[in-house]
Amino acid sequence: MSKKPLPQTELFNEPVFALKEKSGPVQCLGMTFENDEKRREYFLEKLKAKLKDQEFRKIEGFPIGEDEDILALSDPPYYTACPNPFIADFIKCFGTPYDPKVPYKREPFATDVSEGKSDPIYNAHSYHTKVPHKAIMRYILHYTEPGDIVFDGFCGTGMTGVAAQLCGDRNVIGNMGYSINDINNIVDSSGNMLSMIGPRNAIISDLSPIATFISASYNAKGDKIEFVTIAKQLVEEVEKECAWLFETKHQNSNLIGRIIYVIWSDVFACNECSKDVVFWDVAVNQEEGKVREEFKCPHCKAILTKRKLEHAYSSTFDVAQGRTIKQAKQVPVRIIN
Repeated sequence: MSKKPLPQTELFNEPVFALKEKSGPVQCLGMTFENDEKRREYFLEKLKAKLKDQEFRKIEGFPIGEDEDILALSDPPYYTACPNPFIADFIKCFGTPYDPKVPYKREPFATDVSEGKSDPIYNAHSYHTKVPHKAIMRYILHYTEPGDIVFDGFCGTGMTGVAAQLCGDRNVIGNMGYSINDINNIVDSSGNMLSMIGPRNAIISDLSPIATFISASYNAKGDKIEFVTIAKQLVEEVEKECAWLFETKHQNSNLIGRIIYVIWSDVFACNECSKDVVFWDVAVNQEEGKVREEFKCPHCKAILTKRKLEHAYSSTFDVAQGRTIKQAKQVPVRIIN
């Protein structure tokens, strides 16, 4: 009987990974270390000892694998490739104990939330069921205060962690349409305070290993200049290896061009003569940027409309499936370079 996927957990109040290790003193969970490598060594020893605890290993979803592999994949206490044993320490260090004498009241957040999916952060990595971080920020700003802990047990790509951090970014909050006063408080049209600007701490977890890995990368803090340098190097290496796949000769010329995108057109069968009709060639008016309602068949000159046409099909033998398959015909009509 196989075990379920492990709940992997990240603590995102501090950097998870960095392109370059910190050379100076670093603080983590209330302790100060000579450098980031010393921090990592200390918590790896703690995790190594915890892995010897048989009760800890009985947690449902604990990974099937050698201790060395779990340690190699972990960067404790921020990220562990097993149930994270440092969550209690994180909450103790950054959380605020509940005090019944401190009143807490929030009206239900009943406002419609609509956020687009064009933000560069959102588009950095696609993922099913992904929610834009700005939509999550509205709820966090409404229900929490700076320094509060936010937990997301189904984190996906870690947008809750991103949202929690960006609650401390005045520019991002202002671009979301909020009004901000001189002391960095979010206010309504009457000047009444709605929320306070300031990052929140986040614990984000998911059963999916790839989700937690993407989350860790999304929420990592590193050297921006070094990141750009490495990214450019990667792009150059990929271009050297794969650029030829996107090259084509110019029409009536031996000059080589780089393909940006290709326009494909559906192919239909004429109702009168049954010959193939390339929709782009007969129906698209490129000068006016319009599609004609009626057009002529280039073979029999019959007047046609797209609504009454049927797709033309081709049959090919699929070796992988071991059978003949029928596919709707499409042909490239323009290459943009």
